[in-house]
Amino acid sequence: MDMTSPPIPENHPRRRFLQLSALGITAATLTPGVWATVQAAPPAPGKIPVNAHLWVYASKFPPDWDATPVLNTVFSDLSAAGMDGVELMEGQLRHDDAVPRIKELSRRYQLPVSGSSYGVGFQMWDATQHGRIREDIQVVVPRLAAVGGKTFGISVGGKKGVKTGPELDAQARLLLEIRSICEDHGIVANLHNHTYEVENNLYDLKGTLERIPDFKLGPDLNWLIRAGVDPVEFIQVYGKQIVYLHIRDQYPDGTWTEFVGQGTTDFEAIAAALDEAGFSGQAAIELAFPEGFKPANTMVENWRKSREFVLQTFNW
Repeated sequence: MDMTSPPIPENHPRRRFLQLSALGITAATLTPGVWATVQAAPPAPGKIPVNAHLWVYASKFPPDWDATPVLNTVFSDLSAAGMDGVELMEGQLRHDDAVPRIKELSRRYQLPVSGSSYGVGFQMWDATQHGRIREDIQVVVPRLAAVGGKTFGISVGGKKGVKTGPELDAQARLLLEIRSICEDHGIVANLHNHTYEVENNLYDLKGTLERIPDFKLGPDLNWLIRAGVDPVEFIQVYGKQIVYLHIRDQYPDGTWTEFVGQGTTDFEAIAAALDEAGFSGQAAIELAFPEGFKPANTMVENWRKSREFVLQTFNW
């Protein structure tokens, strides 16, 4: 793989990030005013924002996966690593003080909120859960908008065995309601997959798209691979609907890597497919560690290495 960095425009924030990183300078060593100037540099025209999903932090807080206790660390790490934004999970938005807390962290570290993933613990195919989900959406989505989020990646929930036609109908009805609420708040709803939506020849996802053909997509490329789906072929078929995507890497045996670029995922082919499809949305690096894994690097270094790999490979 050619690891030579492509040319970066002089005013591109990533050029300034890499220059400072080479000198060992991070957010922690700059005054707030200087770091704000670095982060606020205007992006190059057509630049794809590269955010970070906070799962690797939230994974330490089962069963609700709410990373609120370590949000300061999250924002600090991602800012120091030069990320363009942070993607939350719904758990951080359910607290009564979520909006002022998150807005202050975003201001302090000059790191915008890109959006949020959604769906932990819910099964949208189950109509008996719709009332509880509607109530939750009415809390989470307005708060996401209040902190500046623009994307909402929805996981519909899995089921033991395949979903029936009526269950897919119920799932689609609720998705239409959620999309409407998101639109009212200036947020783009998209379908964010784990394995269960895309295994069995995309049975679940195809069932949803048969009912809502124009629903936007926010695929997780690694979950596609783990479900036996070629991400390049997926992009070739559905690329025009993709507005968001998650990037993670793995070794040949399926073990997740410490940072993106260590594994065998064919990111060059994925990048070419996205370019051919005219992808113009946003991306998020989502790190995930096997149970009991002890990182060799600091989290800032893992994010920085992942960010640099994406820049080199995707030119984002």
